[in-house]
Amino acid sequence: MSDATEASGPVDPAAGPAEAGAGPARRVKVVLVDDHRMFRTGVQAEIGQTERTGVEVVGEAADVDQAVAVITATRPEVVLLDVHLPGGGGVEVLRRCAPLMADAESPVRFLALSVSDAAEDVIGVIRGGARGYVTKTITGTDLVDSVFRVQEGDAVFSPRLAGFVLDAFASTDAAPVDEDLDRLTQREREVLRLIARGYAYKEIAKQLYISVKTVESHVSAVLRKLQLSNRHELTRWATARRLV
Repeated sequence: MSDATEASGPVDPAAGPAEAGAGPARRVKVVLVDDHRMFRTGVQAEIGQTERTGVEVVGEAADVDQAVAVITATRPEVVLLDVHLPGGGGVEVLRRCAPLMADAESPVRFLALSVSDAAEDVIGVIRGGARGYVTKTITGTDLVDSVFRVQEGDAVFSPRLAGFVLDAFASTDAAPVDEDLDRLTQREREVLRLIARGYAYKEIAKQLYISVKTVESHVSAVLRKLQLSNRHELTRWATARRLV
C-alpha cells in the first residue's frame, strides 16, 4: 500500500514524472468527476498540462449520469472521483462502472479525491472498488504521483485515511446501521461534521464550495431530520456517534 503525502504550499512548476526538459516519460488518461466546476478547472490547470505532467484529462463530469457516460465513452486509465455527487454519489458511479473496472486488458481504475475525511466515506468507496482515497488538501505534485501509482495498480491513500481501511477490513463485524444518520444526504453529513467541529458557516461554505445560504439550508434540514434544536445539540449528537 502506498501513501500519498499531503502538504500545503506552492507546487513546483517543474515537478513531474520525468526530468525537467525531457518531457514526461509516462502518460495517463484521466477523467475528472466533481460537481464543482471551479474545482475541476483548478485540478485541470494543476495537473492537466500533459507535456509537463504526463496527465491527459480526456473528460469531465458533474454528476453520476454524466460520469458513467463520459467514462464509458473515453475509457480513461484513471478516474479522479468525488465521493459526494448528485445522482447517488461516487459509490453509484463505481457500481455502474464495475464492468469497466473488471476489464482484464484495460481496466478503468478509480482514485477518490474528496474534501471529506470521514471513515464511512473512505470505506464506502474502497468497498465499491476504488484503488485509493486522497483529500483535496493534496498538492498537485503528489496528486500526479498518486494518479500514476493507481494506473500501475497500487493502492494509494492519504496517510491518516489508510488506518480507516485497515481497521474496517480487519474487522469481521458488519458496521451497525444508524437509522438517524441514514436519513441525511451525503452533503448534509459533510455539513453536520464540519458544524460539529466548530466551523463557522462561512468557513464551511468555502471548504465545500457552496454558498452560505446553502449551508444554512443544509443545517436546517439536518436539525429537522434529527429533531434537534440548535448546533450545540447537533455537536453533542455527532460527538456521541464519533463523527467528529
